[in-house]
Amino acid sequence: MNIIMISSAFPYPPTRGGTQGRTFNLLKYLSKNHDITLIVQRTADVSDEEVEKLGNFVSELVVFPRPRDAKTGIIAKLQRLAQFLQTGTPPNVLFGYSQEMQNWIDRAVKSQKFSVITSEHSVNEIYIRPQWQQQIRTVIDVHSSLYQTCKSQLEIGVSSQELRDRLYLPLMRRYEQKTVQKFSKIVVTTDDDQKQMLEFAPKKEIYLIPNAVDLDLFPYRTEDPAGHNLVFIGGLDYWVNIDAACFLAREILPRIQTTYPDTTLTLVGANPSLEVQELTKLKGVIVTGRVPSMITYLHQATVAVIPLRTGFGMKFKTLESMAAGVPVVASDRGLEGLTVAGNNVPLAALRANSIEEYCTEISRLFESAELREKLSINARRLIEDNYTWQQAAGKYEQVLTADIC
Repeated sequence: MNIIMISSAFPYPPTRGGTQGRTFNLLKYLSKNHDITLIVQRTADVSDEEVEKLGNFVSELVVFPRPRDAKTGIIAKLQRLAQFLQTGTPPNVLFGYSQEMQNWIDRAVKSQKFSVITSEHSVNEIYIRPQWQQQIRTVIDVHSSLYQTCKSQLEIGVSSQELRDRLYLPLMRRYEQKTVQKFSKIVVTTDDDQKQMLEFAPKKEIYLIPNAVDLDLFPYRTEDPAGHNLVFIGGLDYWVNIDAACFLAREILPRIQTTYPDTTLTLVGANPSLEVQELTKLKGVIVTGRVPSMITYLHQATVAVIPLRTGFGMKFKTLESMAAGVPVVASDRGLEGLTVAGNNVPLAALRANSIEEYCTEISRLFESAELREKLSINARRLIEDNYTWQQAAGKYEQVLTADIC
């Protein structure tokens, strides 16, 4: 089959994780059986070498420059709000819109060469025209609900711009509900998003395909390092991770250090913000910046702590830590989409949502090698049985190709 995949985010290298990681790993496996034409945008930090390497995984790679960033200032912000009210499309979707890219996609669909076109993440829906459902299968891979993310941030008080988001919330709901109507099939990553999309589009076909792990990049550890070493991994320029890293370093770590004074916290991720860099002034905190591989730092850690307080969708950092065999203590947000205990599922991670709960569960793991080993073995088995990219891509292939000859 000939398949068009649209991804405004450049999905290479695969270590980028998040939206890029999901898109890359799905197309990597789909390209073994199908001809993939990938439409992407390139930002200034994408090298020629990365473009060349990504091109090796698809039949055709079509690259467009990323539109320039939007203007700042109160007048520009008010203009964007007015545009949101008028068009129904959020500013972050409009920022990345390329008319040149739209023209290319229009011509490709008109050529009737392709059987399927996919929007990899909701922000790419802008390139899909509603009438195309009559001539080509249109699929949206939501990744995470924009409406639910905005709602979550407001509910727990971590929105970076509360007034703006309160104005945006009903608009986001209207936008997302309208958006999914354009697609033949809808793919989500978690149960919560599946419920939300069923509410938005009860007559549409909605499929749950969770995120996954490349087990070659995240091998199981060979030994338990013991000690009192905590790790948190993730892009440290993303505000959701910045919030979690600061909460962990400022609120949780000092409490742990009253009982275990030698406890260290290693924050591993690219482009650490100034706020994250400042955390190195605290006792025991190490900030690495970009590293060639997360796995070394995971294998050296006693416990992986994932204290996310916002952000919807299944988290790569959780799956990768579990695949590496590192005992995990995580919040509800960090464990979203995962069943890690009960319902005939052996205990695979510990759950915490308050400072006291984090301290209790981390201390339990520091004290018990038996508990660490139990979580390590069960977590790896859970990933192997349910969350590999071969499994996820196989399900995605069925969604894209079912009933198409």
